[in-house]
Amino acid sequence: MKIYKYLMESEDEALRLELKTDVTVVEQQAKWAGIEPGMRIADIGCGPGITTRTLHALSQPKGKTIGIDFSEPRIEYAREHHKNEGIEYVLDDARNPLDKLGLFDFVWVRFLLEYYLLGSFNIVKNLVKILKPGGILCLIDLDYNCLSHFGIPDRLENTVNEIMHGLQTKANFDPYIGRKLYSYLYDLKFNNIIVDISAHHNIYGVLNKNDEYNFLKKLEIAPQKINYKFNYYKDGYNEFIKEAEDSFKNPRRFTYTPIILCKGIKPKK
Repeated sequence: MKIYKYLMESEDEALRLELKTDVTVVEQQAKWAGIEPGMRIADIGCGPGITTRTLHALSQPKGKTIGIDFSEPRIEYAREHHKNEGIEYVLDDARNPLDKLGLFDFVWVRFLLEYYLLGSFNIVKNLVKILKPGGILCLIDLDYNCLSHFGIPDRLENTVNEIMHGLQTKANFDPYIGRKLYSYLYDLKFNNIIVDISAHHNIYGVLNKNDEYNFLKKLEIAPQKINYKFNYYKDGYNEFIKEAEDSFKNPRRFTYTPIILCKGIKPKK
């Protein structure tokens, strides 16, 4: 079996994840999912810990939260920047058995499954094992990720589409994971499944600094991971990234990406 490395790995990844996380949105999503005070919570793929700390605050009083991630640098970042009484950060992989962590009332999986085109359903099955009967599993991810733009040059759009296709075939990335989440909970016979959809990216007018950093960082790192050749650009990557930067900063440009939230309750029998 081919082993895929994390697509967005770089020395700045903790910072990118931190900057792109809107705490207010996380709070809204977690409340929608049914988080309550006193719950024992697992944040799977916790990254730099900002989401973990947000979930933990919503579980107070008396809640306990464990953030799990396979990246040692990001676990260290979380322990340094987002520590709190009642929060524990654990270095582990969601593809491995996690039984030693015990059972949880609420398991949260946000922006993780998109990195596992092959294997995402197996990850969800694995996480069901650490969820208490009657507990809540919340899966959140994007659909048609980074593929919806208007007002950018044709060659730039073609390049972005080719890069995304290459990420699927060479890097195990799934830009269409969002639409699969409901079927995962359905096939696992979860009860009371509810789905919600809204805009994650809704970008028009003046580009804010966080969106600029996030998109350009993706365009910097992703092509390198698949050794993409910039055939539409005479001067290769440098010409491409200049056009990408100019195009995304153009206030006429419109970009959107749907986010799909899916929650369900584990059967008690």
